[in-house]
Amino acid sequence: MNNAITILAADTELAEPVAAGWQLIVAALAGIAIIVVLITVAKLHPFLALIFGAITVGIVAQGWNNLADVFDSFADGFGTTAAGVGILIALGAMFAKLLADSGGADEIVDTIVGHASPRALPWAMALVGAIIGLPMFFEIGLVLLMPVIYLVAKRSQLSLITVGIPALAGLSAMHGLVPPHPGPLTAIDLLGADLGITLALGVAVAIPTIIVAGPLFGRLAGKWVVLDVPDRFDADDFSHDRAGATSQASVEGDTATTVKTATRQRPSFGMTMFSVLLPVALMMGKALVDIFIDDEANPVRQTFDILGRPLVALLIAVIVGIFTLGRGAAMARDQIVKCIESSLPPVAGIILIVAAGGGFKQVLVDTGIGTMLADWAKTTGVSTILLAWVLAVLIRLATGSATVATITASSLMLGLVEGMSTGEVSLIVLAVGAGSLFFSHVNDAGFWLVKEYFGMSVGQTIKSWSMMETVLSVVGLVLVLLLGIFI
Repeated sequence: MNNAITILAADTELAEPVAAGWQLIVAALAGIAIIVVLITVAKLHPFLALIFGAITVGIVAQGWNNLADVFDSFADGFGTTAAGVGILIALGAMFAKLLADSGGADEIVDTIVGHASPRALPWAMALVGAIIGLPMFFEIGLVLLMPVIYLVAKRSQLSLITVGIPALAGLSAMHGLVPPHPGPLTAIDLLGADLGITLALGVAVAIPTIIVAGPLFGRLAGKWVVLDVPDRFDADDFSHDRAGATSQASVEGDTATTVKTATRQRPSFGMTMFSVLLPVALMMGKALVDIFIDDEANPVRQTFDILGRPLVALLIAVIVGIFTLGRGAAMARDQIVKCIESSLPPVAGIILIVAAGGGFKQVLVDTGIGTMLADWAKTTGVSTILLAWVLAVLIRLATGSATVATITASSLMLGLVEGMSTGEVSLIVLAVGAGSLFFSHVNDAGFWLVKEYFGMSVGQTIKSWSMMETVLSVVGLVLVLLLGIFI
């Protein structure tokens, strides 16, 4: 079966250790420690921290004399990862911006929430979070959903936490477990997993995980943390109404003033859902066709092999979105062009971080530490899935970055996936993704974003948001382990 994303390292034999085992362990730990200290203490950008981490690994493992080889390894890994993942992140950002600016995201929210009873509202919010979280980055989805969370909590008289936690669970689970988000995409790229199969298994794990960490846990968290709805937005702030009016609230002191900014219709709910699910259907379709049609010359398989490639699927989604979302919202050509252009600057830093993570990975691979860890794991009998999750958890707790945790843990697991089936490698990807969500706390930017939007204290944020992330992570691990029994 052809992998959905091609990775150079997965197609070559792992390097033999360049030094003694203890020296390689020290090199890896030193590199990770440098990354942690630079990000958390020196407040250095993760892009630079990963470069210095890679240099540290190379120097400790191979000495100063081979520093040129270290830079060559880093450059190779950087380029391969940027080619495999960077383009996909850019295309995903374009589509997400079209969805937001056209009012398609608002249409999804209003349609689903508008048809839910008060008792079903937390479940509806979880569904909205999951759908919005499928194409969008967590931070963008949170900004879009916060006015809706305020409005639903006010009108239903439910706790802000009871309404908000399910939406956050949907957003976060998709961010950590389901491509085309940067974390899962990077792990797929580094480990050479099949994107279609990982996508299908990721959705299968994400759905029950969201249920447990969202509506079920949200009910408990709503009793632990009681909040008044902050007077931050008017009820319909940043919403496109069905009559075509777009409103935006500007807050001056304690007074919110609603200003009509533009008149725009929305794309229909059906057309919006079609646009959101189109790339998912194409990528999952390729995975299914590869499973059920063995003949590589079969026209159906050849067609899906092209259409289901992540690059092609997301490119098609953007082109289709221009018409179904952009033109569906009666956006002018200049507005669509500006929308797409404005989507790229915010993700430039993410692309650089992910690519630098690929460089860090390649330095680790070329030192042979992956081979050494693989040999060690085989002799100890430690569950590979559990080991992947623990590594991601430790790095997540230390750095506060889910992306850095995913990159580093995936790099260390590279030698252990040799000889595994396609499904097993996908489970390793999901274990890493689940571990990267564990216990968001004060070193995570998402922690402060949630704290400020919900108007909580640090303690309240830990009891609600941080605990929800922990539930997501643990439930995700349990489900991946259960799937491992059958795959």
